[in-house]
Amino acid sequence: MTLTRRADASAAHRLARSAEDLAGARTMTAEVTEWIAHRRAAEHHHVRPIPFDALDGWSFDPGSGDLGHRTGRFFTVQGLRVTGGPPPFPAWDQPIIRQPEAGILGLLVKEFDGVPHVLMQAKMEPGNPGLVQLSPTVQATRSNFTGAHRGAAVRYLEYFARPAPGSVLVDVLQSEHGSWFLHKANRNMIVETRDEVPEHEDFRWLTLGQIGELLGHDNLVNMDARSVLSCVPPADGDTEALHSDTEVRSWLTAQRATHLLRVDRIPLAEVRGWTRTGTAVSHDEGRFFRVVAVAVQAGNREVGSWTQPLFEPVGEGVTAFVTRRIGGVRHLLARARVEGGLLQSVEIGPTVQCTPGNYAGQPDGRPPFLDLVRDAPPARIRYAAVHSEEGGRFLRAESRYLIVEATAQEAPDEAPPGFRWLTPGQLADLIRHGNHVNVQARTLLACLRYAPWK
Repeated sequence: MTLTRRADASAAHRLARSAEDLAGARTMTAEVTEWIAHRRAAEHHHVRPIPFDALDGWSFDPGSGDLGHRTGRFFTVQGLRVTGGPPPFPAWDQPIIRQPEAGILGLLVKEFDGVPHVLMQAKMEPGNPGLVQLSPTVQATRSNFTGAHRGAAVRYLEYFARPAPGSVLVDVLQSEHGSWFLHKANRNMIVETRDEVPEHEDFRWLTLGQIGELLGHDNLVNMDARSVLSCVPPADGDTEALHSDTEVRSWLTAQRATHLLRVDRIPLAEVRGWTRTGTAVSHDEGRFFRVVAVAVQAGNREVGSWTQPLFEPVGEGVTAFVTRRIGGVRHLLARARVEGGLLQSVEIGPTVQCTPGNYAGQPDGRPPFLDLVRDAPPARIRYAAVHSEEGGRFLRAESRYLIVEATAQEAPDEAPPGFRWLTPGQLADLIRHGNHVNVQARTLLACLRYAPWK
């Protein structure tokens, strides 16, 4: 029997070379925004709101009120009742997306001129601002790649569905938005090939350094790409930190033991505080989000036209890490984030993750550090860009993503309850295990590692 190496450190170091390369061997970075604009114009994409009764194949169940597809595939909008949460929302009802399947988010890697490049896709999603954004090589739900939509095959899927021996660099299940999905996870994969890869006009090879430059643009690199980028193994980990790895894991375990939410699926018709009209399911106080319907035309998708429900948030979010150097080492102030749809109720999130308008009229319930990051002077902002969330399920779900430098007086070493200082390396190590770091914190880690800092 032939033994193999337990860990491939060389892959991390080669990917680090890719992160340092800002030029690329196949496409100049400056050409990417032009290419995206061209793909937007060339395919004549169009999305328009429609009433629920204009949905094709989707309907509300007469008994439960749940919104689902006639095939039973894709996803269902159901109700969720949560109790035992932290203030200011200790209990609530809400619509939730139930999609009990794991999709594939995959980046294909190939060396050019000795530097690993990643195959990125110009992909249209109906909820994206601008519609077309830079996405992974493969971004597909199980319904997509098993042909439930009866459309064209997912391009390059074979590299991830049947990876060659020794080709997988990363393969980990990661959660999606726990506020809007119930127990949803995607398989985040990075696969390397030495084969000749057929070219297509919707795909371009870029280095990690080039993608990092593009992360400085608003609404250009999509959520799924950011999630997979956060999973790239770091070449060099942090050797010192305020808290040991064991202490960090113990803290997260304690937070999960403390926040034992009761989460019950209920019929959508029984969700309290929400009202359904012919065009939306909305919160009675106008907060949080709405469930709406759209009709879509897309020239470069597996299916050319369709209708579907989408979740539309009310207001732009703020998502931020407060950062400091402690003992000369970069640290991030993480928060144990409680979300009803997460598999274990708590994952590590950013310092701030909220839509400020949801807290109007609740002065005692405003998230800690929100004013610090919103009012930060430009000299203290190390990174800032507006990014949208997953455009296949959410309509114009945008947040301003920030990394803000703080002083020891504003954010002391002794963090408030529910918060803990972690190094970027500690966060990256937790991401390797899945269901530990939420998607918003993963986005910010990807931006921290690859995007230009101010």
